[in-house]
Amino acid sequence: MIAKLSHASIYVLDQESAYDFYINKLGFVEKMKIPIGDDAFWLTVCPRDQKEIEITLMPINRGGMFKAEVAQQLSELVKNGTFGFGVFECTDIFATYQELKDKGVVFTKEPTQEFYGVEAMFKDDSGNWFSLTQFKKEN
Repeated sequence: MIAKLSHASIYVLDQESAYDFYINKLGFVEKMKIPIGDDAFWLTVCPRDQKEIEITLMPINRGGMFKAEVAQQLSELVKNGTFGFGVFECTDIFATYQELKDKGVVFTKEPTQEFYGVEAMFKDDSGNWFSLTQFKKEN
């Protein structure tokens, strides 16, 4: 029986740029950075307070997992914001929103009250988009 999810992948256009974004802008920590070939790494990061799941910043590279045509198509999907998505939770969305915005994170939606809590939306440096959400407290 499956016990837990330990890794999830986000396809990125440039691993070094993605590393900078996730470490220096989002404040994540590096878990692993192991060379796996032509300027690519097995590169995983995680939120500082959630070290039990690793996010793999997966490069879209030709000759590795993808043929050139597939790599090009996937790159376009990611770049256009039509492929990657995730939800990050926070405890103070207004402070987190301002901190990330001050670090250069581009938001596509300011914090807005929704039926499930307050949500803002942003994109990473590759084009993947994310919800930043402060969920309503359960009574």
